[in-house]
Formats: sequence, C-alpha cells, structure tokens
Amino acid sequence: MRPILLACTLAATIGLAAPATAALKVGAKAPDFETTGAIAGKPFKLHLADQLKKGPVVLYFFPKAFTSGCTAEAHAFSDASAAFKKAGAQVIGMSADDLPTLQKFSVTECRNSFPVASASKATIKAYDVKLPMVSMTNRTSYVIAKDGQIMMVHSDMSWKDHVAKSLAAVQALKR
Repeated sequence: MRPILLACTLAATIGLAAPATAALKVGAKAPDFETTGAIAGKPFKLHLADQLKKGPVVLYFFPKAFTSGCTAEAHAFSDASAAFKKAGAQVIGMSADDLPTLQKFSVTECRNSFPVASASKATIKAYDVKLPMVSMTNRTSYVIAKDGQIMMVHSDMSWKDHVAKSLAAVQALKR
C-alpha cells in the first residue's frame, strides 16, 4: 500500500478524523488566506476575502487528491454543485497537494465544477486541519458566511456526510 494511502487509511481507522477541539468553532471568524488553485485545469489566485464578497463559501479540506475517499468526495461535491449555486454558495476544496496535481484533479475528479487550491502550512494550522505525523490535511468542511463567520464545522475522515451537512448549512443561511 502506498505510504499516503496507508496514512489516510490508518488515520480513519484509529479515529484521527475528528479532533476533540477544533481551532475554529461555529461563530468564529474564518482566517483569511491567499493561495493558488485550479478550476477546470486552469491555475488562478485564490483570496478568501474576495470569494466571500460573492457569498457564502464551503471550504472543505481533503487529505490527498486521487485517493479513493477524496475522489468520492470530489464527485459528491460536483454532483451537488447546482444545489450549492442555487443556495448562493460556492465550494472550494483545499489540500496540501501541489498545483499540477490539483490542476488534474480539478478536471478529472471535480469535473470542472468547483476550484481546488493548495493549503499552505499556515492555512492548515489556522484551520486546525493537520493530520498528525503526516503532511496532509484531515477531512474537515467549514461553511463560512459572507461576513466571514464560521456557520458550520464538520470534521470526519468519512467523506459521506460532508456534502449533505454543508448544503443544509448553506440552505439554512438563506432562511
């Protein structure tokens, strides 16, 4: 088994998925950041503050592009992209992967539906999403309101509930 896949599998198996105390709680201000990302294979500069001017952001962190869980999660977010847009929100995936990897992932697994971006060490620390003992993020989804306030946090190495919980939180913002 490849070391990264082994680390993801081990983390999920031993329960490293949901930190007991996440750095960002509901109601906290989301840390701003700038990075590079890709959408439909094309690189772009991403600044969270600029994205929030357009409306709420679902910022989801995933461990490693092209692993089975991360691929399934990207497909699920892609399948729900119309529902997120209808609710006025945009989805942004984040991982510690490099830009060339994310360019490919944005096309093949995100299906050109939403951007993915590189999470720097500082961003990983600010959002408290580092997997212990490896240079990867855990699987955590944040829903951030237009004013920068964290409205929902879901941290679980299983990808299965991230889309549904994020979409429900975004839809609740419209009420």
